[in-house]
Amino acid sequence: MPESSCPECGKRLFHENEDTLKVQETVHSKFCRKKMGETHSYMHRDPAHMSTFDPERENDSTGTPVLKK
Repeated sequence: MPESSCPECGKRLFHENEDTLKVQETVHSKFCRKKMGETHSYMHRDPAHMSTFDPERENDSTGTPVLKK
């Protein structure tokens, strides 16, 4: 099974299909954390702005909150 490892963070990537492995490598290179343990979130959140971005869709049709807080 083809495999590779990221030289930046050491993550091991593997897949039966070599083309899929290349896609995985490309995606990983864009989102790599560089060091183990660092945050791997693509978006940065401002702690002061944790309210819902779309208050009209904060609750579903029955009034139940859609997102966990």
